[in-house]
Amino acid sequence: MSNEEFMQDFHWLMDVLQHIDVGLVILDEDYNVELWNSFMQNHSARQPTDVLGCNLFTSFPELPMEWFKRKVESVRVLHNSAFTTWEQRPYLFKFRNYRPVTGMTEFMYQNCTIMPITNARSEITHICLIIYDVTEVAANRLQLQRANSKLHIISQTDGLTGLLNRKHWEEGLLHEFKRYQRYKHTCSLLMFDIDHFKRINDTYGHPAGDEVIRQTAAVVKDCVRDIDICGRYGGEEFTIILVDTNAEGATIVAERLRKSIEANTVYYDEHVINFTISLGVAEIHDQITTPVEWIDASDRGLYRAKRAGRNQTQIYSAT
Repeated sequence: MSNEEFMQDFHWLMDVLQHIDVGLVILDEDYNVELWNSFMQNHSARQPTDVLGCNLFTSFPELPMEWFKRKVESVRVLHNSAFTTWEQRPYLFKFRNYRPVTGMTEFMYQNCTIMPITNARSEITHICLIIYDVTEVAANRLQLQRANSKLHIISQTDGLTGLLNRKHWEEGLLHEFKRYQRYKHTCSLLMFDIDHFKRINDTYGHPAGDEVIRQTAAVVKDCVRDIDICGRYGGEEFTIILVDTNAEGATIVAERLRKSIEANTVYYDEHVINFTISLGVAEIHDQITTPVEWIDASDRGLYRAKRAGRNQTQIYSAT
C-alpha cells in the first residue's frame, strides 16, 4: 500500500470515528484526552481544542474519579474490556437529554465500555472509552417500572380510603396469626364501624358518606404506627392489626381513635357532619385456632359496643 493510499484509508477511518453515533474518547496512561469525537463534542459543548491534551478529570471534575480509575485498573490488569450499564450507574458524563420522544428525562442515560489499546508488544498504552446513548431504552424501562409499581399499589389498596383492601389486609392477618402460632408474639385485632352510617347516607347523600369514610381513614392513619396493618373491611367497617400489642394497649389506641373521630367534623357542600364510631378489640390467644375465629372475636367486641350504646370500645373475651 502506498503512502497516499494509507493516508486516504486513515482519513476515512478518522471520519468514521468522528461521526459515529456513539461517544469515543481515547486516554493515555495519565488520563489525558487524545481523541474526542463529534458525539462528545456535541453533547458536552466542549470543542476538541478545549479538551485534547488535557487531563480528563481536570476538564470534567464532576466525573467519579476513584470509581473510574478502579475500572481502568481492572482493564489494565486483566487485559480485558469492562462494561457498565445505566442500571448500575445512570451516566458517566452528565449530558443533557435533547431527544423529543424521551424528553421527560433530564439527562442522557448511558452504557459505557472501557477497552484496552495495546501496542505491537501487547502493552496497554491507551484506554478507549465508548459512550452509548440508551436514554430511550432506560426511559421506557423506568416508565414500565413506575406503571407496574402503581398497579401493585392499586391491587393492594382500597380506592376510596387508601388503606389496604380486604384481600391484602386478610393476608396481613394470616401472617400475624402464623407469627403468633410460631413465636407467641402478642397481637390484637381492632374492628370498628361508623355509628348510624345509613342515616348519614340517607340525610346527606352517598357522596357525603364517601367523604365521611375518606376522613375516617385519614384519622386512622394519624393514630397508628407504621407497623400496624390497617384496612377497609367493607362498607363503613374498618380493621386494624396492632402488632406486638396486648388488649389493654389496643384499647388505648382504640380510645385515642374514637376521641379523634368524635372531635372531627366533616364539611361537605353546605353540610356539617359529626359522627362517632364503635370499636371491638380481641387479643389473640391459644383458644383462637383460625384467623376467622380472631375476626369473629373482634367483631363480637364491636357488637357489644353497639349493644352498650355505641361510641365506645369493648374488649371481647370468651371467659
